[in-house]
Amino acid sequence: MIHLPLSEISSIVRGELHGANVHVTGAAYLDSREAVPGGLFVAIAGEHVDGHRYAAGAHAVLGSRPTDAPTVVVDDVTVALGRLAALTVGTLEVPVLAMTGSQGKTGTKDYLAHVLGDGAVATRANQNNELGVPLTVLRAEESTEFLVLEMGARGIGHLAYLCEIAPPSIAAVLNVGTAHVGEFGGVDAIAAAKGELVEALDATGVAVLNADDPRVAAMAARTRAPVLTFGRDADVRWRDVTFDGLGRARFDLGHDGVWVPVALRQTGAHQVANAAAAAAMALAAGRGLAVVADRLGSAEAVSRWRMELTERADGLLVLNDAYNANPASMRAALDAVRALGRDRAGRTIAVLGEMKELGSEHDSGHREVGEAAAGVDVVVVVGEAAGRVADGARAVGVPEVVLTAGRDDAAAWVRKNADADDVVLVKASRAAALEHIASDLLAGSPPQNGGDTPR
Repeated sequence: MIHLPLSEISSIVRGELHGANVHVTGAAYLDSREAVPGGLFVAIAGEHVDGHRYAAGAHAVLGSRPTDAPTVVVDDVTVALGRLAALTVGTLEVPVLAMTGSQGKTGTKDYLAHVLGDGAVATRANQNNELGVPLTVLRAEESTEFLVLEMGARGIGHLAYLCEIAPPSIAAVLNVGTAHVGEFGGVDAIAAAKGELVEALDATGVAVLNADDPRVAAMAARTRAPVLTFGRDADVRWRDVTFDGLGRARFDLGHDGVWVPVALRQTGAHQVANAAAAAAMALAAGRGLAVVADRLGSAEAVSRWRMELTERADGLLVLNDAYNANPASMRAALDAVRALGRDRAGRTIAVLGEMKELGSEHDSGHREVGEAAAGVDVVVVVGEAAGRVADGARAVGVPEVVLTAGRDDAAAWVRKNADADDVVLVKASRAAALEHIASDLLAGSPPQNGGDTPR
């Protein structure tokens, strides 16, 4: 938390104080509806919403113009927030455990925060950019033992900038995929950007790298720090993976010749790699393997709409993974719904919407996802923008492919056609807001005709 007079904050961020020199005693925040007592309201003048208009009643404000509340006025609010956060990291001298990757960041971050315990301050949801990282840092206190930071990038130089704010002690690169490839311009550019995280380490740090991803493994040459790998045949590895009826993995986790059992509580085969990455980071931070395994086994889902499995009163299973999507995470979710349906009498139904930020790979990426749906009983495609998913699904012989006009049409189809023994996956990029389909399906009553609605 921040414990500074506004005048001192003004000096740190190179701003000008307008109004009373109040003492800030709380965290920084962006949403005026979630005001922190004694905190610092960060007023951003965005394209659609100007935060300065909501500053009334704030204890203190960091903004680009004066408000009715005591305000530090700066030229660039984002840069100023970063300066304040950088000072906080330096003052507290708290270890920073940072991770990046094209997918799996949030799940790995949640595992790691749970393993490290109450002494860790971690990124909330996926607040992983030039605003979210400083906001997370500014929640730290003198009692904080670790800062667990998810770091995202939309281009070259972004991670280098975030590492200037919060220099990592332990840095993990999880994978290099095609998420945001449209913004980067290619997978090699994504790899170049992700590697900035381990380049920021000094010789006293630890680089945690995915040995199963060639682009990530090659980053060992880009860091001065010792390297700890995770993967199927790595420093931190797994073996003998099995799944229960809800698609939750059991496996042995190994390091330095010692093996311990792990039983995860979250659905999906991809959770094994996420858990192993978190384990490697925790081991680098000094936690013992047995403790890490035990804590992984008690970790529940924290972030909403990520492989969120719910059973309706009549037995219908809904897998809500609607927070975001890219080709790799789509494939992981399809693997999960197939696994969930393996021991059930009903069908597997995948409700799939558009993946954003694929650039020139938009059509091919969507078709590949449709092809990856082989073995699923029904694919419901949400909107014409995702239409290539339908093409791919038909090409691999998915028994039923339904192309709907949009979210409402898809929700109506699923509501009428999903039966008690079925498993329904809902997934797309954030902009599609398909979590509404999942909540509608869970809130609604099962079909009164026993599922005989015409298809």
